[in-house]
Amino acid sequence: MPDPIPDRVKRLWDHWNIRSAILASLSLQAFLILFASQRKRTAHKLVIFLIWSGYLLADTVANFAIGHISTSQGTSDRKHRDNNDLLAFWAPFLLVHLGGPDTITAFALEDNELWLRHMLTFATQGFATLYVFFLTLTSNKVWIPTVLLFLAGVIKYFERTYSLYSASLDQFRDSMLEDPDPGPNYAKLMEEYDSKIEAKIPTEIIIIEEPDKQMPTTARDTQIKKLKDDLEVVQRAYYYFNIFKGLIVDLIFSFKDRNESRKFFHSIDAEDALKVLEVELNFIYEVLFTKAVVVHSVIGYVFRLLSFILVLVALALFRFIVKNKKDTFHPLDVKFTYVLLLGSVSLDTIAFVRAIFSDWTVADLNKPGKHPDSCWKSCVAFFSAWKVPLFNVKRAIFKLIGLRSWSESVKGYNLVRYCVNRPKGRIGIFMDKVLDFVGLKDFFDGIFRVSNKRFTSELWEVIFDELQKKSDSADDPEDAKTICSARGNLALQDNDWDKNLKEKLMPYVVNVTYDESLLLWHITTELLYNKDGNADQRSDDKSFCKLLLECMCNSYDDTDQKYDEKELSMLLSDYMMYLLIMQPAMMAAVAGIGKIRFRDTCAEAERFFKRRDLGSNKEWGACDSILGVNTEVKPVDVKGDRSKSVLFDACRLAKLLEREEKRWELLSKVWVELLSYAAGHCRATAHAQQVSKGGELITFVWLLMAHFGLADQFQINKGHARAKLIVGK
Repeated sequence: MPDPIPDRVKRLWDHWNIRSAILASLSLQAFLILFASQRKRTAHKLVIFLIWSGYLLADTVANFAIGHISTSQGTSDRKHRDNNDLLAFWAPFLLVHLGGPDTITAFALEDNELWLRHMLTFATQGFATLYVFFLTLTSNKVWIPTVLLFLAGVIKYFERTYSLYSASLDQFRDSMLEDPDPGPNYAKLMEEYDSKIEAKIPTEIIIIEEPDKQMPTTARDTQIKKLKDDLEVVQRAYYYFNIFKGLIVDLIFSFKDRNESRKFFHSIDAEDALKVLEVELNFIYEVLFTKAVVVHSVIGYVFRLLSFILVLVALALFRFIVKNKKDTFHPLDVKFTYVLLLGSVSLDTIAFVRAIFSDWTVADLNKPGKHPDSCWKSCVAFFSAWKVPLFNVKRAIFKLIGLRSWSESVKGYNLVRYCVNRPKGRIGIFMDKVLDFVGLKDFFDGIFRVSNKRFTSELWEVIFDELQKKSDSADDPEDAKTICSARGNLALQDNDWDKNLKEKLMPYVVNVTYDESLLLWHITTELLYNKDGNADQRSDDKSFCKLLLECMCNSYDDTDQKYDEKELSMLLSDYMMYLLIMQPAMMAAVAGIGKIRFRDTCAEAERFFKRRDLGSNKEWGACDSILGVNTEVKPVDVKGDRSKSVLFDACRLAKLLEREEKRWELLSKVWVELLSYAAGHCRATAHAQQVSKGGELITFVWLLMAHFGLADQFQINKGHARAKLIVGK
């Protein structure tokens, strides 16, 4: 049987497999350092997929190349032995590449827990690189540049491994723990007390309590002020980041921290609060998913300078060797080596510039009391003189070109729209089942069935104002817990609503589980939205061109729409349904049997729609048909409770609200409360994970609630009691 692969192809592969792998590794490093940070700015699945692919391929390709270099060196009998010297010189480049760019060390939080695996990989690949080097040591003409690059690779890989170790949850928690506090010396005091009693000296112990650390005045008395500029925003965000990063690992905070944070966030408006939270979440992202912890430290600056110098010296030495021994190496391999060297220098330069103009550098330079040495203070002052203006210019450019700190989008998933637009033909149903079978249905639904609305200042102001009002009533920790546990009931207890209406609505938030409440109020909001009239038929089905535009240009389904209470209610309704159905990992703590209830409701809705002509505007027709059903008898009395569908329970709720004049004000308040309940009860690690996927509105709400003191992590109310031993005469 003839060989299916021609000899010419084999020779071509034998000559270029290592070179192409190394070039691919360099290209992947360039891709990651330039684009990896985009994952915090977009929630689009295709962009995230590309970055994920680059992240995985970068290590795979580098490991493949090192393995092939070591194999070729060990068995090579080629005539031009000098090219083996270059192969040994190329191996440390791959060690540098395995160290990864500053912009991404972990794709997910779970990657940080694998720091021991990376340490083992570091040891094995370092050994392979040394093995290749020692095989050529006796005749290697570029051994000095090889050693220098090997040292640079060791530094890079150490940076990555230590960054992963620092961001692993156990170490992250340990790094924030204070020194052990044994408290006052109880044994010594009691020994002295016993000795006085035995000596029959009148003695008593009096306890002097520390004053209560709660604020003497309420936060609502604070006067609103504007933050001066972006520099102050970064400084404030860095300060509160260092306090509240413990939220990620469920640490406990003192009431001093709570009161200080509440006072500050009550003193600024919604716009400035959003800016501070954006930068604060950016710090969280960089601590958990990049090399920021290592790079922005004294040892990090030393390592970065040293590795850059090592590569520059290696470049100079290689040029000197090639110049003096022109015929030693193959010209193409020499050019290839220059590409690797100049590529490394370029990537290091880009990383250096990014580090210089990062928020970390600004915050560190302006940290009070950080640099007591007068000489160092002078250097800092000189640097700040031009650094801060350039930082402001950078921020202005970012705003001009639309480079954001997060996706600034609110995703949406609508049950009625999903049901009326599902594939009806045999081919469509078959493809739907195939995608479901291979586990890709949710992925494609996330691309084609999810709406993408712009995050607006109106939406944020409504959320901020509601949480600020709740914070005003949360001076007492028990009140704060009550507010955090509310999921619509506090909104209904407002005196603005009719008492009879409140009594009828309360069971829809109190007597049902959270996931059932979400579905009930979501369908109700959709029914009332269409009942009030909606001229434009909304659709989440996306053409390829629209999908590409959204992916590349961050386009939205509604570019210039202004939101009133009706639109805000619909926006939050679709968003909460998106979280329940498309983000099950994030909502796991509150979702219950939400997916089962959703599927049963969809099944009942589709069966109901089959027998009706919905007209050209299917969504409006579907809602009108549902509202036309007589619902005097409770659905559970007719159907029983085997099916978890809530379709006609929601219809009953909608009919209760359709005659209420202020129904959209009520609905907006209920949805903010449902959102804040989910934000406060989702796992902190789920929020931390989302900052690497474009960010989520619910994560901003979670952090804002913590700053307003609406969290369970504030439990240290008093410090030590001071005991005094009083000796009588």
